[in-house]
Amino acid sequence: MPTILVIDDDPLIRMTLTKALSGPDCDVEVASGGIEGLEKAHSLVPDLIVCDWIMPDLDGMSVCKQVKADSELATTFFVLLSAKGAVADRIRGLDAGADDFLAKPVDLSEIKAKVRAGLRIRQLSRDLQEQKQILELELAEAADYVRSLLPPPLVGTVSIDSRFIPSRELGGDCFDYYWLDPDYLVFYLLDVSGHGLGSALPSISVQNVLRSQSLPDVNFYQPAAVLKALNETFQMNDQNEKYFTMWYGIYNCSRRLLTYASAGHPPAILISPDGDRYQAKPLRTPNLPVGMMPDVTYEIGRCVVPQKSQIYVFSDGVYESFDPAQPSAPEIPWGLDEFVEMLVDHADNLDLDQLLKEIQAARGTMLFPDDVSLLRIMFS
Repeated sequence: MPTILVIDDDPLIRMTLTKALSGPDCDVEVASGGIEGLEKAHSLVPDLIVCDWIMPDLDGMSVCKQVKADSELATTFFVLLSAKGAVADRIRGLDAGADDFLAKPVDLSEIKAKVRAGLRIRQLSRDLQEQKQILELELAEAADYVRSLLPPPLVGTVSIDSRFIPSRELGGDCFDYYWLDPDYLVFYLLDVSGHGLGSALPSISVQNVLRSQSLPDVNFYQPAAVLKALNETFQMNDQNEKYFTMWYGIYNCSRRLLTYASAGHPPAILISPDGDRYQAKPLRTPNLPVGMMPDVTYEIGRCVVPQKSQIYVFSDGVYESFDPAQPSAPEIPWGLDEFVEMLVDHADNLDLDQLLKEIQAARGTMLFPDDVSLLRIMFS
């Protein structure tokens, strides 16, 4: 049953509105002033408030502002009641957060109609809030499912650790690593365009295809052949206009040779010893994202991995900056160059959790504008 709270210092107005608005499907509560009205509003969480503007202890404008500032009361429909009938006064009331305005003397037929309309709007707000909560729960469950598909840490002559931090909205990041045979290790990371389930589902599909090695007539030891087959299979015209960037590498342990190909993806970064310091080498090939155009030939790159080296593979969320036009955007410069410099400066003693803390400190915010996926491959 909806609840209406009437706040007015005039007992006659309180009695009149109570009689006019009460019914078998509606409960009416009253308060004799603004302070009492706020107390009852917090305890009752009414569906609609009718509040007088001029009251001796706390005026209706102040009550309205405090009600709308409360997360539990923000969607309560608020009707401001006053003898002030000028347009400027109405504008002030609406700007304070009031949803509607009624001038005294009150026309009972009008206030009944406006209350009915207000209760309908309140119910719509409730329905939307419930749907929003359901959607957020489903997105959280989907993010948990995506996280459950990610591989555990790898330990051995080649060790791999990883982190996945979803943004506030589910995204399309996905990564994996496993041995094709005792001498060849594959590791890759992909990022589907966009956000939400529409991006997460294609990334899971790609991961399943690669894990099952179900691409026909494809040599999974050849990065270019894998990307070409994926491009033919996941054309954006058939995938709701979704394409994805990807970095795919094959490491031959006996030869210490890495063969790789990237498809519109940020470069992997090879951090290797150089005397008493470290140097960084970007590993990237100039290829289009997967699914963007048909009949694409992908180029590969090769490099010998020195001993005691590290390779970082990541999505662009790890160095992506907020839009500077946004009011909440940090003023601290942050990008790929700063991220690589951080990897070099901390190559000796930086685990992934500490790295993420350093990134958040450097960016001046704990939030990331996009999903963050990060792989660190350690070579003995």
